[in-house]
Amino acid sequence: MNEPVLVIVDDDRHFTAEAANLARSRGFATHVAHSVAESERFACLPRDLSLLDTDLPDGSGFDVLEQCELDDYGKVVFITGQPTVESNARADAMPESDYLTRPLSLDKLDQLLREVSIRVSHRSAATGDADFGLVGNSRAIRRLRQEIAKVAGCDVGVLLTGETGTGKEIVARALHRASGRRGPLVAVNCGAVAPELLASHLFGHERGSFTGANARHIGVFEQAQHGTLFLDEIAEMPPQLQVYLLRVLESGAVTRVGGSAEIAVAARVIAATNRYPHAAIGDGLLREDLYYRLAGYEISLPPLRDRDEDILLLAQAFLDELNASNGTRRNLDPRCHEALRQHSWPGNVRELRSAISRAYLMADGDRVRLYPQRTPTVTDEATQLVFRVGMSYAEMENAMLLKTLDHFDGDKRSTAAALGVSTRTIHNQLARLPSAKPGSVGLASRR
Repeated sequence: MNEPVLVIVDDDRHFTAEAANLARSRGFATHVAHSVAESERFACLPRDLSLLDTDLPDGSGFDVLEQCELDDYGKVVFITGQPTVESNARADAMPESDYLTRPLSLDKLDQLLREVSIRVSHRSAATGDADFGLVGNSRAIRRLRQEIAKVAGCDVGVLLTGETGTGKEIVARALHRASGRRGPLVAVNCGAVAPELLASHLFGHERGSFTGANARHIGVFEQAQHGTLFLDEIAEMPPQLQVYLLRVLESGAVTRVGGSAEIAVAARVIAATNRYPHAAIGDGLLREDLYYRLAGYEISLPPLRDRDEDILLLAQAFLDELNASNGTRRNLDPRCHEALRQHSWPGNVRELRSAISRAYLMADGDRVRLYPQRTPTVTDEATQLVFRVGMSYAEMENAMLLKTLDHFDGDKRSTAAALGVSTRTIHNQLARLPSAKPGSVGLASRR
């Protein structure tokens, strides 16, 4: 089990010394600061308990919380020698917080430490204290593990979003393993099955229900009974099937193609898409009511460019797999490290895995050398864009939107008409790109 983490920010040095000694004796990794400025050295460090003085030399414990997102601070305990109505109200408005007055006895602190330690112990037991098969130590990947641990044991549906190659199926499998469900995980790519066969694939069919149906077929909903059904690329499902899928999710029963009996199913559904859900809704690719049914909890997977500190760890992990399969002991040439970290990896983890595999096969000795080519994402000309193979849908959509908007001098209605989407879709996509504007991301302006 990982040791629980405590952070103390308090200018009472006698108290912090005693509290830190007690916490360390109880197995806590303990970090101490005596001001807001000092606490910045471990800002955003995920911790299980935070003890924050409301009256610091350069601010208050509330200022400490502004350094990072609240989820990173675990249980928060504010300590004050001069309680006020305002500070009490601010503390009460926060989840997972207490408001205690001085002097704070060591017995009270010991009780807090025991409560947090038990909670961490239970959390580790529930997840096996595993990394869920996710390689990396970046803030983005740590938060992803936290989200998996939070929702794995719930019955709520989960929608995974993110660019192609970010590992949505890996996360779906991690959620299933950590859920404790006794049934299997069954995965279906809704964009890879022919539309006319998808209904039978999902819901099953009875013998003789159509030409070629020579035997009864059990659909994936039934195959995943008491387990997990992973529906990848859900926005590629034909709209008429989305209506039936919604009914199955609401009723908890399927009717096989050509059949009449309803069959109860108890499979948790995890869906995934590489499209922006609200853009897919605006474009008529995803039903809004189905989206809200699927997205009981939405997890956004980070692109590899947002977790550059994980790139070398991933590269070595892929090499380790190849070494284990082939009985070799090859390592990545250190001279490649900076080039790997600087590359944008538009194909994300999938692209990195493929690049490592090619470099491994081309290596002559025990050193694997890989220098990714820095090719432009988009080749821009006066009135056209040339996309390269390997770009994500999101990158292409964004580039085309900005180029077309620029062409029409920022006129959203004309842009929507030219792209064949609604004006609302244009507004939605621009809202997700707050820093984007016509002429940005290297696209030339015609004005």
